[in-house]
Amino acid sequence: MTISAIAASIGVSVPSVSKVLNGRSDVAPATRRKIEKALQDHNYQRNSRQTGASAARLIELVFHELDSAWSIEIIRGVEQAARRNGMGVVLSDLGGHHSPDQRWMREIIARRPHGIILVLSTLTPEQKRQLETRSIPYVVLDTNGETIVGAPAVGSNNWQGGLLATRHLLSLGHRRIAMVSGPEDVLCSRARVDGYRAAHSEAGVPLMEDPIRWGNFTVNGGYEHGRELLSRPDRPTAIFAGSDMQALGVLRAAREQGIDVPGQLSVVGYDDLPLAAWVDPPLTTVNQPLLEMADAAATMVLGIARGTDPKPRSIELAIELIVRDSTGPAPV
Repeated sequence: MTISAIAASIGVSVPSVSKVLNGRSDVAPATRRKIEKALQDHNYQRNSRQTGASAARLIELVFHELDSAWSIEIIRGVEQAARRNGMGVVLSDLGGHHSPDQRWMREIIARRPHGIILVLSTLTPEQKRQLETRSIPYVVLDTNGETIVGAPAVGSNNWQGGLLATRHLLSLGHRRIAMVSGPEDVLCSRARVDGYRAAHSEAGVPLMEDPIRWGNFTVNGGYEHGRELLSRPDRPTAIFAGSDMQALGVLRAAREQGIDVPGQLSVVGYDDLPLAAWVDPPLTTVNQPLLEMADAAATMVLGIARGTDPKPRSIELAIELIVRDSTGPAPV
């Protein structure tokens, strides 16, 4: 189906269809919706070879929220893959939202990057179709929730990470283990909690009463939840934090309350950011290969832009537990 045939089928001009395809803003909203629907109904898709030849030599890296050292590791991984391929990187911050708005979509279509990497973000079905219509490929990195059907994705084994961290604490004799996870609506947070629960079940150890706090992966979230957990009469002897940043908050809360780590409280983080080895005490944490994940996502999206169908379409990288000085035997 050609652009002119689509224009004729809905009674609009060819330039109007072309403007919508190219992300131009000078089209009336009602006309834009009409054209987008026609493109979808006719399953229109721009020739990928033409698109690749004219696309900007850019990878669009989209964060639901651009903050903390965690984001920096992702940026470094994407940038190293982009540099190998003569590409630049553009950053987008969705301000805490997990799906971009239509203004962002129009900007993307106008910019026409070689590919898009969505970090803890997702697309609506309409946005997915809009990118496919323009032959702009995308890859999901560490999906925030249910994966986009058919979308290439790169992640790590979050369930295994939660299992390993909790097994370690149980092996040290801890029986009151609390957890400060990430947001409840984020898939990796829930997977880590499921691993934490599975380790208890495997060991035949019941969970302590009301053990789980849903945080936001930030230092402040770890600090606030850590203060509350450590003020309980039955305070935990160990806390598994769903990110290194949250673990830093827990360490501060413990220090303020005069609780010795690891003598009275063991703390485990997640991610193994560079700073984890430099805090006092050095942090036991789950190494999530963020650089490798980001590099793999960038390599995958550029391969799709060149016409390669990735096999497999979903990659899950291994994690490992890094034991340092923030964990020790449960206090007697």
